Amino acid sequence: MGRVIVFGSLSQDLHLAMDRHPGPGETVMSGDIEYRFGGKGANQAVAAARAGAPSWFIGRVGEDPHGREYVERLGRYGVDTSRLAIDPTAPTGTAIIYLNHEGENMIVVAPGANARVSEDDLALLDDCGPGDVLMVQLELDLDVVAAAVRKAAGQGARVIINTAPYAALPADVLDLADPVIANEHEARLLAESGAEPRSLLITLGTEGSRWGELTAPAERVEVVDTTGAGDAYCGTLAARLCLGDDPATAMRAASAAASRNVTHPGAQPPLPEA
Repeated sequence: MGRVIVFGSLSQDLHLAMDRHPGPGETVMSGDIEYRFGGKGANQAVAAARAGAPSWFIGRVGEDPHGREYVERLGRYGVDTSRLAIDPTAPTGTAIIYLNHEGENMIVVAPGANARVSEDDLALLDDCGPGDVLMVQLELDLDVVAAAVRKAAGQGARVIINTAPYAALPADVLDLADPVIANEHEARLLAESGAEPRSLLITLGTEGSRWGELTAPAERVEVVDTTGAGDAYCGTLAARLCLGDDPATAMRAASAAASRNVTHPGAQPPLPEA
């Protein structure tokens, strides 16, 4: 069986709940701060493990309590952390998430150790090959992400690129992905940039997702928190493709996972029982 290898970011999330998001120059009151766990890479690795695929994570945490706790947490989800480095030169990445009463969020990210992921870390992909799926996002240095994609694809692995947060990637890198996953906003920016991915999957929120001629509906659920829904989709899709599902079946599983993910607070589901 192949593996889902997530080359990406993780962060300690600080959640602030409020009635509405502040405007420019405005102060609003929040409830108590809540500490949670996120980062697109870690969220996707958790989703892949929960979807049944061997899930490996390549990235960096700080040499601090948050980082050590995160390594232990990922292990409890079933994510292999043997290639997750503890970096003494930077704190664990942090995201501040502003959540209004409708479940919509605004996010500010301080990358910390995520910004120390470099091309030196690409050696951890030396054994990546046919049967494996490399999953990347764009919260790391873009040149390093591009190099990881080229390396894994050159060794025969399938590559999935999630274009979040949006940034321009070279055309040859986008063409190596099957698929590129973008939400509606990111897909519009891709089109405006002139990029034409050969395989583009667009997530459509409550309307489901579309991959070429294939579509998958989203389940109707009561929304608690939309943080991490896209990551649940991406990680699950990667897992199901890795496990041999056809694209339509993988999309349906990914849509179901994304819908479940908005029914609980935070980007990741509650920890499994020890």
